[in-house]
Amino acid sequence: MAVTSMSQSSIRTSEKYRNMSALIGGLGRGIEYLVIAGGAGGGSRRAGGGGAGGYRSSVSGEFSGGLTSPEAPLTLDAGTYTITVGAGGAATINGNNSVLATITSTGGGRGGGILPDQTALSGGSGGGGGSGSLAGILIGGDPIPGQGFKGGDTGNYGNNAGGGGGGAGEVGEFGLNAHSGDGGDGVQSSITGSAVYRAGGGGGGVYNGGTKGFGGQGGGGDGGVGAPAQAGTANTGGGGGGGGDLQGQTGGAGGSGIVILKVPIGIPPLTFSGGVTQTNTTSGNYRIYTVTATSTTSETVTIG
Repeated sequence: MAVTSMSQSSIRTSEKYRNMSALIGGLGRGIEYLVIAGGAGGGSRRAGGGGAGGYRSSVSGEFSGGLTSPEAPLTLDAGTYTITVGAGGAATINGNNSVLATITSTGGGRGGGILPDQTALSGGSGGGGGSGSLAGILIGGDPIPGQGFKGGDTGNYGNNAGGGGGGAGEVGEFGLNAHSGDGGDGVQSSITGSAVYRAGGGGGGVYNGGTKGFGGQGGGGDGGVGAPAQAGTANTGGGGGGGGDLQGQTGGAGGSGIVILKVPIGIPPLTFSGGVTQTNTTSGNYRIYTVTATSTTSETVTIG
């Protein structure tokens, strides 16, 4: 009799394990995410704004970067996966990538500057074109398709204004004469329960007496004019503003990125390695994890 009882107990334990494995493997396929890379720094002197960090989203009913359709929910079975929050780039430097398992969002492209070697660069969203003294158009950086928009161009002949950095939801504005371009707006998401714009481009900088470009909605920094440019807002992936005209008026740094996961409540709570800074809340049938920093590019999240 005792042997039979132990056998039945073992069977129940085995069934419980199989059910849990199926739960993790099944509901794990419904994990929604928002992965935003670090924004780029703005260029230096009469410079373009930094491009926003790449924006990738699988949230149903919302846009991903470049106003594309949402991506498919993430397929994750029980296991351990890489997670990285990209830092924002310093002035004239691209932002850093953010990573969640197989999902990588690309850091924003730096803003161009007045010097020939400070061309605007490509990124998740492209950096705004810089100013200069030669005839022609200085081109803003290109985006990564599905992650953001192009940086604003700028008229080059006798021009003193930078283009706006591209945002996740809008192209950076053209910079012309004494009026710098505004940064492109970001994209709004309600993955945490509140509607928030993120990944706006940085505004272009301008010479003293001109009109600076304003940062795009979603954490983009304003360009400089007689004052230092603004940095992008932390944990939005916003681009930094382009530098003004005076010596030492460098571009603003880009804002750091963020990784947010929306996990069905039936999945066991996620665990993170020691270098991950995160908070979590429960909303209806989901647990929302918001990761705001990782100390290395080797941090992990474990499911199951």
